[in-house]
Amino acid sequence: MNWKGVFPAVTTKFHADGSLDMDLFFKNLDFQLESGVHGIILGGTLGESSVLSQEEKITLTSETVKYINGRVPVILNIAEGATQDALFWAKKAEELGASGLMILPPMRYAADAREVVTYFKTVANSTKLPMMIYNNPVDYKTLVTIDMFAELADCPNIQAIKESTRDISNVTRMINRFGNRFQLLCGVDTLALEELLMGAVGWVAGLVCAFPKETVAIFNLVQEGKIEEAREIYRWFLPLLELDIHPKLVQYIKLAEQHCGVGSEHVRAPRLTLIGEERVRIEKIITEGIKNRPKI
Repeated sequence: MNWKGVFPAVTTKFHADGSLDMDLFFKNLDFQLESGVHGIILGGTLGESSVLSQEEKITLTSETVKYINGRVPVILNIAEGATQDALFWAKKAEELGASGLMILPPMRYAADAREVVTYFKTVANSTKLPMMIYNNPVDYKTLVTIDMFAELADCPNIQAIKESTRDISNVTRMINRFGNRFQLLCGVDTLALEELLMGAVGWVAGLVCAFPKETVAIFNLVQEGKIEEAREIYRWFLPLLELDIHPKLVQYIKLAEQHCGVGSEHVRAPRLTLIGEERVRIEKIITEGIKNRPKI
């Protein structure tokens, strides 16, 4: 599995009645692929996985795998409270033809270090699929420490880490400890350029859902050593990237997709679409970004 590059954590598209809108979903996938992304991640926070039924997740995964048809890897996110449910999705992802897994620590229960390591190892040992550990203690309250990763290094298919600790120096700590044993991907849009410069090989991105060309351009420019050019785009991008680090990131990014013509703002309850001052403020950020977007 090549974890290098830009991996959009795509949103799930809905009709106004709440049903899956696969046509609009595929339209956005085309936009991502045409812009040069390197993989697709399903079922993350942006994908509103927690409000999808099991049948819908299966449909979304199978249809995406079929539509992508091997052009880039399709990664399924696992965010479950029970180990048996995580094992179910690891097996199902393999059956449906997914290329890999992204996995969070156990949800809801605050597991200790031994329990988290056992959870990850149990899932890893159940599948041949390569895995990326999603380390996000800010939002999900469980820190996967460097010592825990040392234990996980025994599992050859645990290959990558979505680095979302908000501590840029953690990239250097991980490289100092493990070299290239784990592939590091930035999982926080507002820290992406910084982490890429410090040695991250990829970017699990959010605003890419609406702005894939600019996201891919930043990544490619860094790889080419054109740091000043990357910095110029990143400075333009930052007000938009900050929409990714808010509890309403789903509503914000879906509204951006709608303004860019590659999505809709329809969300599932308990989420609601934006209204009032908040909507005006977020739309101003989006429309200003579109108005001033750089030529790529």
